[in-house]
Amino acid sequence: MQLLKKYFPDLDAQQLQRFEQLGPLYADWNEKINVISRQDIENLYLHHILHSLSIARLIRFNPGTTVMDVGTGGGFPGIPLAILFPETDFYLIDSTGKKITVVNEIVKSLGIENIVAEQKRVEEVNVTFDFIVSRAVTNLPDFIKMVKKNISDESFNSLTNGILYLKGDDAAQEIKKLKAGKFIFDIYQYFPEEYFQTKKIVYLYNL
Repeated sequence: MQLLKKYFPDLDAQQLQRFEQLGPLYADWNEKINVISRQDIENLYLHHILHSLSIARLIRFNPGTTVMDVGTGGGFPGIPLAILFPETDFYLIDSTGKKITVVNEIVKSLGIENIVAEQKRVEEVNVTFDFIVSRAVTNLPDFIKMVKKNISDESFNSLTNGILYLKGDDAAQEIKKLKAGKFIFDIYQYFPEEYFQTKKIVYLYNL
């Protein structure tokens, strides 16, 4: 929690309370349904919550923005972003039912009203969103093919509608041949903890 307070000093009381509750909620649910590796649960705030919130260093979603989190797993990056941006609507999907069960139980426990989470494959989703977020679900060219139909044409944020993808060192190689608009941001420039040295945010637009 100290890291969140350090990098996001403007969190209000409700946001702080929700972020504080994430630790015990995930620890409890992870005992029942393993959505985070047992060894990694102790690093929840650094490896999962703060990593998810790195997207907020690129964009502050305007009220009314719609975001789909594809392959959300235990709710990352969707849940932390939804807490940070309560006026943005998030749609979290994953093909594994037990992971969505955990997501929905945590959302219910925290009283988060701007998340809908469903067990679904992205190929089944025919609605458009302003942004698609995800965390290393598959290689980027394949991911783009799956989600480009889901990106709305009309932009009203500081960034053009597109994909915000959390990735490792292989990001540059994967997008080298893409003709879309593309930027790679080193998370280490925002959060200088050692864990983020190889972590990237890939922003893709005009797909």
